[in-house]
Amino acid sequence: MDRTRLTAEQLSEAAATLHPDWHLAENALSRTVEFPTFLIAVAFIDELAPVAERLDHHPDLRLSWRCVELTLSTHSAGGVTGYDVALASELDPIISRLTA
Repeated sequence: MDRTRLTAEQLSEAAATLHPDWHLAENALSRTVEFPTFLIAVAFIDELAPVAERLDHHPDLRLSWRCVELTLSTHSAGGVTGYDVALASELDPIISRLTA
């Protein structure tokens, strides 16, 4: 995987593999997740951290009460790359488990 910005076609194909709550906003993948409680929202961030470290790709996060806003973008590429899609796809099952 490289840090080359995805073309519109590649991005469309990649988005089809992700949870439908991900959307493209300002050259980034974005998703806001509402968790059952504040503590579960914090637990999600705790689970996200080692995944981001392993991929060496760190999202922008915003925690507000029990909501976490995720923004994934490869700043050096000026947009979405395979790293962003890989991180989103690894976060989707964690989100599903914690929001069930």
